[in-house]
Amino acid sequence: MAVSETTDAAVNEPAGQSPEQLRYATLLEWCARIGLVLTVLAFAAYVVGLVPSRVPTDRLAELWTMPVEQYLKATGLAPGWGWLADVRHGDMASLAGIALLSGCSVVPLVALLPLYLRRGDRAFVALCLAQVAVIALAASGWIGVGH
Repeated sequence: MAVSETTDAAVNEPAGQSPEQLRYATLLEWCARIGLVLTVLAFAAYVVGLVPSRVPTDRLAELWTMPVEQYLKATGLAPGWGWLADVRHGDMASLAGIALLSGCSVVPLVALLPLYLRRGDRAFVALCLAQVAVIALAASGWIGVGH
């Protein structure tokens, strides 16, 4: 094929990169960037006092030495995903960015499903769904180890 006869797909894709790889990498990069920016902005707002903190900063040194159960009791914080109820507070808002970062592979995995379905590649559909299910199960807090 002559250079002038290249397809649009060949021009837009780096050598050796499938559409699936490009979609996954692009979405993963953007989710990671958004999560990082959210984390940094929330932390900055907390540090400079633009938003109130849920746990007073003058008590942090004392509280950090406590076991988790005592810490939660002393601060009135809920365990697990309970921090979402307090996300308007600066110290809790940073957790939203961290949560996004920890689950940012879900978005690109779900975005791959139409490509694999269109191709009829049921094995890859099943693998993507299984990975999303494992991440969701891990984030749910239903499984605990080492208590």
